[in-house]
Amino acid sequence: MEIYIVGGAVRDRLLNLPVKDRDWVVVGASPDEMLARGYRPVGKDFPVFLHPETHEEYALARTERKIGRGYHGFTFHTSPDVTLEEDLARRDLTINAIAEAADGSLTDPYGGQEDLKARLLRHVSPAFAEDPVRILRLARFAARFDFAVAPETMALMRRMVDDGEVDALVAERVWQELAKGLMEDKPSRMLLTLRECGALARVLPEVDALFGVPQRADYHPEIDCGDHTMRVLDYAAAAGYPLAVRFAALGHDLGKALTPDEVLPRHIGHEERGIAPLSELCRRLRVPSDCRDLAHITLVHHTKVHQALQLRPATVLRLFKDCDALRRPERFLLMLDACLADARGRLHFENAPYPQKDYLAELLAATLKIDAGAIAAACVDKAAIPATLDAARTEVIANCKEQWERR
Repeated sequence: MEIYIVGGAVRDRLLNLPVKDRDWVVVGASPDEMLARGYRPVGKDFPVFLHPETHEEYALARTERKIGRGYHGFTFHTSPDVTLEEDLARRDLTINAIAEAADGSLTDPYGGQEDLKARLLRHVSPAFAEDPVRILRLARFAARFDFAVAPETMALMRRMVDDGEVDALVAERVWQELAKGLMEDKPSRMLLTLRECGALARVLPEVDALFGVPQRADYHPEIDCGDHTMRVLDYAAAAGYPLAVRFAALGHDLGKALTPDEVLPRHIGHEERGIAPLSELCRRLRVPSDCRDLAHITLVHHTKVHQALQLRPATVLRLFKDCDALRRPERFLLMLDACLADARGRLHFENAPYPQKDYLAELLAATLKIDAGAIAAACVDKAAIPATLDAARTEVIANCKEQWERR
């Protein structure tokens, strides 16, 4: 019975990165032997055991065989005679197919260390093509490490897309990998890698449609709408924004892909046109409600936020109401982060001033200080309460606007 650390823990140590979780593989053991040593079984599809003291996962060395479409279509074989090299051969990328023994020695039969040095993502074997999730994982690693993709691996992924393997992915798994990729340091690398192999058009056709769509050069000197969205997303990542803001950055301009050709490169009305594709994307991938709702209000209202300094006080109050900011101020502030990313996710505008964020945050804070209960109680005519509240809030906004303009 031999025990090795495998996968990401070995890879990250070799990259001098923090090791968060350790995966273990056990060679030469049977399930009965693991049970006899106090390990607790938890695996459903194949034998995985929890260490009796550390509770880390230990998997028996195994091989796998493709028996159906998608990433569920596998059968696994475990026995004491499965070798370490055979177990490593079923892994996706060479950089994840390195094992470390207890004495620190490495087993690297597929050149993972050389690919780490070359900053290259390369598949271990043709079996990579049997699991479409591996395309998403590779793209996510491209975003995390800023590694290039080996030409033969990119060619293999293109064949997988052409063969329809990507179409077998289920929504939950696509969202899981997309969410992880959005939280990487360079999320655009994930999406651009997916686009290069053709998978983006299958899993995120609404985003893929933005590439090649022109914009007004005076506002957007970037290549096209897709390039702009990638820059917005990367700005949100560099700023450390949470997942919901990054997803809002990804979806804020989806309507531009539907702009009629005769009005290009202008995109008047793209906010309303974007509602349907965003809703479809969120429905298809079963996007969590916090991400979905923030993306929706950002898509619909981001241009109003950009124009905030010119809006009349009553219009600002209408914006607050439309975004439900009086009840959900925290979400409104997250939308302002997404709008800041949109404004600065433009070529040559990366450090441009954006006072709209602080301005609207200040106006909202002042509006929330109004004692709505006291105003309502003072109204003799209860039917007049909404209009009286609106008048009080508009007055506060007007006063704050005047103070801001005097600075």
